[in-house]
Amino acid sequence: MSDSLQPQNSVTEPAGVAVLECRHLKKVYSGGPQPIQVLTDVNLKVFPGEKVAILGSSGSGKTTLLNLLGGLDIPTQGQVIVAGRNAASLSEAERGKLRNRYLGFVYQFHHLLGEFTAQENVAMPLLIARLNVAEAESRAKLMLEKVGLGARLDHKPAELSGGERQRVAIARALVTEPKCVLLDEPTGNLDRQTAREVQQLMLELNKTLDISFIVVTHDEELASTLDRKLRLIDGKLQEYA
Repeated sequence: MSDSLQPQNSVTEPAGVAVLECRHLKKVYSGGPQPIQVLTDVNLKVFPGEKVAILGSSGSGKTTLLNLLGGLDIPTQGQVIVAGRNAASLSEAERGKLRNRYLGFVYQFHHLLGEFTAQENVAMPLLIARLNVAEAESRAKLMLEKVGLGARLDHKPAELSGGERQRVAIARALVTEPKCVLLDEPTGNLDRQTAREVQQLMLELNKTLDISFIVVTHDEELASTLDRKLRLIDGKLQEYA
């Protein structure tokens, strides 16, 4: 832990209506010989346009928490509130619709589809939401232009640099105009210069689009640029200055 990060007794949150919230979140994995409790009592509210960093040691449960917040997994106990609905109480199909409408995802590894162009990859969430092809491609083009890839529309992932692929992934996460984007180590697989460029892009998009960001990261430099820094310790979130 960095010496400059001093723990606070509670998590300070701005006033207003949260775009994403979890209440008393607990996650226990019971598939092995002994149950493993990863999260014990996590509470969090994220507000419109807010940028929140979640740090923690390897194995502390950061990715587990992100998956729960995104409705990719369901908690053992507790609630995840998205757009006023408890995601854990919904069917898998209903959670999928909620994710596609209100949330975006960016991972350390871009998970782009290699056989499709950048524009086709970015258009994919819109096509899944049953938008017509012409409109989906138009919106994908505009979003790729926002992330500086207007000249790379027809390039496939193998023809793009690591930073460009991550920009495509960010464009794909943003194209549905979500309320909140969840990012799991978005700069972890990039060199320092490219990581800084992606970091700057995220900050610019946050300002221009007013979308909230929750960023799981080991990168203290990236975390320092965000509005709040939280550390996951012993299954709970603690705030750091």
